[in-house]
Amino acid sequence: MMKHTFSAFLLILLVSFQAVGGDSQKEKDLRLAASVGDDEAITKLLDEGVDVDTANKFGKTALMMAVENDNFDTVVLLLLRGADVNARTVAGCTALTFAAENGHPAISAFLLERGANLHDRTRAGWDSLMIASRYGITEMVEQLLFKGADPKASDKYGKNALMMAAEKGHAETVALLVRNGADIDDTDKNGSTALILAADQGRENVIETLIKLGANLNAVDADGASALIWAISQGHDSATIQLVNGGANINLSDIDGITPLMEAVNRNSEAMVKYLLVQGADKLQKDQKGQTAGDLAKKKHREDLYSLLK
Repeated sequence: MMKHTFSAFLLILLVSFQAVGGDSQKEKDLRLAASVGDDEAITKLLDEGVDVDTANKFGKTALMMAVENDNFDTVVLLLLRGADVNARTVAGCTALTFAAENGHPAISAFLLERGANLHDRTRAGWDSLMIASRYGITEMVEQLLFKGADPKASDKYGKNALMMAAEKGHAETVALLVRNGADIDDTDKNGSTALILAADQGRENVIETLIKLGANLNAVDADGASALIWAISQGHDSATIQLVNGGANINLSDIDGITPLMEAVNRNSEAMVKYLLVQGADKLQKDQKGQTAGDLAKKKHREDLYSLLK
């Protein structure tokens, strides 16, 4: 009863708007009806000749608005009435990327059945697989991979679906992507792997998954920094221990010669300095300026750290 009452109210509004708004107002009303799932109003408007693919100034159609608001029945109605499943907004978004953005696997499945293009990209270079992976919508990721989505595709920064899932902490999605052809040690334009991105964010569940799947623990980015150095620099102590226990090289330095031990000194972490020394860190190793970790501690006036390192 409530839906019919709302429909009647909306139709009254439509009639009143016709006098002042003409067809442009009807087009707005179509998109509004799609947003709220008012299929009765949509049917009436389409029967009156309103273009099913009419879009707002951003290029967003009624179909996209129905997808955004999880109005499955409305999506079906609009597609059956000829809506363009691959229409694009000004920013390059499609109904499928909206489904991925908003986490609607049932809708994405129907869109794919109706011919949605898996490989369309937004202006940022994201396809539906990247978006679903970024949000950890594993059911949709599996669906898209089954339909032929490319797990090796990357955005304008070189980040692929695996890297996005790893950076956001979605271990289940990470494992699914690797099992379906994603290159576990692929790098973005900064040279970062999925493991490095996960370590930078302290994503312990992802780090554990990537170690089990055989990720290269000693891969380095464009600055020569390993996942271990990133974990230490960001204060992720548990992630650091995971990497060391997994077999990360504890003395691997970056292009400036900074070692994990030096990074712990730079972070003023006595506990991490002690831990790394117990694990076999070389306190005599020097950076490109000829400084040891002890020299750095002395320069920082950290006598407690210097006493450990001298």
